[in-house]
Amino acid sequence: MFARATRPLSRSLAPLGDRILIRKAEKEAQTASGILLPTDKGKDPNEGTVVAVGPGIRDVSGNLHPPTLKAGDTVLLPKYGGTEVEIGEEKFALFREEDILGKFD
Repeated sequence: MFARATRPLSRSLAPLGDRILIRKAEKEAQTASGILLPTDKGKDPNEGTVVAVGPGIRDVSGNLHPPTLKAGDTVLLPKYGGTEVEIGEEKFALFREEDILGKFD
């Protein structure tokens, strides 16, 4: 009687061009010694982990320039910018490679 849904239960996102999908770091609510800190809604962490990377960007002559970042890298993000993306229950941010400020070693 009823058709079954053939959609997968969770979706994945493959960034296009020089875009990079980042999982922002969680706000710390507890210090190393166990003291609980109040959460501040106005402050977002400015670092995150690269989840997925696009193939790169093409120049005027058609040459592909691959991104310098790879999945698993920890990066420094600008205070503002990026596109918020929600996949399932998780929230991510989508940035262009040129907008990312740096990479932690």
